[in-house]
Amino acid sequence: MLIPQSDITDLCRILREAGARIVFTNGCFDILHAGHVRYLAKAKSFGDVLVLGLNTDASVRENKGKARPINSELDRAEVVGALKSVDYVVLFGEKTAEEIIKKVRPDVYVKGGDYTLDTLPEAKIVQSYGGRVEFVDLVAGRSTTNVIEKIRKEMEGNRG
Repeated sequence: MLIPQSDITDLCRILREAGARIVFTNGCFDILHAGHVRYLAKAKSFGDVLVLGLNTDASVRENKGKARPINSELDRAEVVGALKSVDYVVLFGEKTAEEIIKKVRPDVYVKGGDYTLDTLPEAKIVQSYGGRVEFVDLVAGRSTTNVIEKIRKEMEGNRG
C-alpha cells in the first residue's frame, strides 16, 4: 500500500503503539527480479511490518543515470506493494534515505550486503535512537543492471 510521506510518521507511531516491530529498507526496485523478491522476504523476517522507501523517478535518474528508471515510480510502487513481504511503500526523492528514516524510525534498517556500516550514511541515524542495522547478502547475478544488459545484448543480436 502506497502511503504519502506526510502520513508515514503517524502510521509508524500507530504501528509501534500496537506492538509492531517496524523494518525499513529502500531502493529503486526498477525491474523486479528474484534477487529483489528474496531480499525483501529476508528484510521482512527481521520484524512484523516492512516499510519500503522507494526512490522517486528523479532520484533514480540522479543515482543511476538519465536512462533510468525503466518503470515509473507509481508502477514500481504498485509492483513492490503487491509482494506479500511488503506492507507499506513510501516515495522519497532525496539521494539517501536519511530524511525518510527520521520519519519512519524503524526498529531495524535493512540494506544489501554491498554496504557496510561505514558506507551507509543512514546507519548512524538508526543507531542514534537504538535501532539496529542488518545486511542481507545479494543474490549473485541478479540485478536490474544485469537484466537491462541482457535485453540490450538480445536486441543487438536480433539486429544482425
